[in-house]
Amino acid sequence: MDYEFMEAITSNMTVRSERSLGLLTIKFVTLLQEAKDGVVNLKEAADHLAVKQKRRIYDITNVLEGIGLIEKTSKNSVQWTGLGLSGTHHDDSRLMVLKSELEELELREAVLDQQQVWVQQSIQNTTEDSENFSYLCPAWPGVS
Repeated sequence: MDYEFMEAITSNMTVRSERSLGLLTIKFVTLLQEAKDGVVNLKEAADHLAVKQKRRIYDITNVLEGIGLIEKTSKNSVQWTGLGLSGTHHDDSRLMVLKSELEELELREAVLDQQQVWVQQSIQNTTEDSENFSYLCPAWPGVS
């Protein structure tokens, strides 16, 4: 077979499978968010979503767990821990704390940016002042 033809087929299959995995992830997260207390049994989820390869569900849960959106509650169950499940008070207060921390960090960044400008200007002023040239490379004792 022609190499370009095989590459086109392989590329098309990859795009289709990525799109399919993305769609499955969206359906799985929706299922989690609609579940009572955000808890889903993975075997039941695989059946509900008509997944032929249960491994794909485990791939999705591993990623979601890695980024902190779900937690395993038992061997075959996971619980949604990300924002947006029910808009609980805990979620709202967590969001407020994070926004406050972000504002504080932005203020610190602005202060550091200003200090950096001052230091750069001081360095420039020092190196451009001809009176400072004698300090750049002082004479060694006994060397003229």
